[in-house]
Amino acid sequence: MPLEGKNAVIYGGGGAIGGAVARHFARDGARVFLAGRTIATLDAVAAEITAHGGRAETARVDVFDSDAVEAHAEAVAATAGGIDIALNAVSVMHDQGTTLAGLSIAEFMRPVDGFLRSLFITSKAVARHMGGDRPGVILTLSEPGAKLAMPGLLGHAASAAAKEAFTRVLAAELAPAGVRVVGIRPHAVADAPAAGSYTGELFAPMAAASGLSVPEFLDGALAGGTMLKRLPELAEIAEMAAFLASGRARNVTGTIVNLSGGALVD
Repeated sequence: MPLEGKNAVIYGGGGAIGGAVARHFARDGARVFLAGRTIATLDAVAAEITAHGGRAETARVDVFDSDAVEAHAEAVAATAGGIDIALNAVSVMHDQGTTLAGLSIAEFMRPVDGFLRSLFITSKAVARHMGGDRPGVILTLSEPGAKLAMPGLLGHAASAAAKEAFTRVLAAELAPAGVRVVGIRPHAVADAPAAGSYTGELFAPMAAASGLSVPEFLDGALAGGTMLKRLPELAEIAEMAAFLASGRARNVTGTIVNLSGGALVD
């Protein structure tokens, strides 16, 4: 199996994307360590993994608490012998649709500070347990807002673009140690709201304004804006993450994989 013998830490492992990736990592042989603030959702994912013969452990960790994240990474490395793969799949609720005139500084900064702070804290914690004789992979998640120029996305677009810049620069820093850093840029995920994602709440006002349900909004306006006229699904994101984390992608680093269905091109 392509991830046999690998130890993977997934922050936000009880969420829609984090849980899907954890299941695929375990399926491919990795031992997964699920971290997040809601132990019930983490345990639910872990139970499903172990029921299918995989290995999963959970821990309540607040990704905004650097001391807690560092302690958890230290414990994982001590228990498992090191960390090979890490993914930060933690979500931060933010505004989409409000233009500059109506946007407060707090609303603008919420995704910028939230996404970047957690990404910095988690990356720093795991990077020190990677490299040398144990090559590592840090995966990040972005959004098409990193490239879009349209009204109402100021905070969202700024945070997404910053995450992609962070990914490229960190890849350059860690490459000499044998650590790859790769970003994945999906669009809105078709089946994420049904899996409990915060995007159900995020898109509800826009869907309601169009007289649509959230699934109808995703399948219509958002899917229609992609080249392929379809949105990515959780399983597809997880498959890509598993591929990028494996030796099959050993020459891939410092880049963003556009998994948006062609919402935009670089």
